Amino acid sequence: MHPNALAQSAGHIAPRNNVRQGLDQKVDHMAKFWIGQREYRTKAAAGDAVRAVLHKHPVGTALSGDEFDLVRDLLDMHHEAEQKIGVGVASIRVAPPFMGPHPGFEVVRTDGSVIDFSYRSCLQTPSLRSQVHNVMRVEIDDLTTAYFESRLAQETFVSDLSGVPLRTNDTAVSYFQGPSFAQIADGFGAAETGWEAIKLTPSTAHGLGRFVDRNQSERWRTYWAARARLGLLTKSENRGYPRP
Repeated sequence: MHPNALAQSAGHIAPRNNVRQGLDQKVDHMAKFWIGQREYRTKAAAGDAVRAVLHKHPVGTALSGDEFDLVRDLLDMHHEAEQKIGVGVASIRVAPPFMGPHPGFEVVRTDGSVIDFSYRSCLQTPSLRSQVHNVMRVEIDDLTTAYFESRLAQETFVSDLSGVPLRTNDTAVSYFQGPSFAQIADGFGAAETGWEAIKLTPSTAHGLGRFVDRNQSERWRTYWAARARLGLLTKSENRGYPRP
């Protein structure tokens, strides 16, 4: 149907540009894609960001800094993330081609074992578990931020692993002293009778959605607070531990 016909069917005639703009905004909203807390305009744009990292380095290069963080968050979106991560991630490298002419990524686990993973699989529709985990992080973001700020105010702003002084731009709130975020989140999911029982609002430009049931959100926050044992690490120290 022509855009002007859409406008007339609603009882008025709108300028073609306004109708087109409205349709574009709707498409843009629905196309947004997330890797961790990073927002991309489309899934294709997210894929371009990952491929830029992949093709920037020669085979065998261990990723570091923001590039590591991006691909590490991407790995969490894999439908077999738990099996790929295993005992923990020590590093992620650019791997030689497994099938076809192009390189890929491989995980070096903390026990020295190595396994490859497909970034394309990670970019498929995330599992329900992955989607709910992302929203669970959003629901407790204020609590982890409060912990960070309390440590800063109390002048105990040192690594709980090495004792080195921390810088605010190189600090991670970590679960290394107790159950990982994933373990806590999975326990809550089981207590709520499964991921299907946790309904989410749509992702928006302001975040990754929320729990529809706000009472359920409060149950999650209480469940998390009773089990999380937070600590502070440098970002490099934290990279070897399960994701927060």
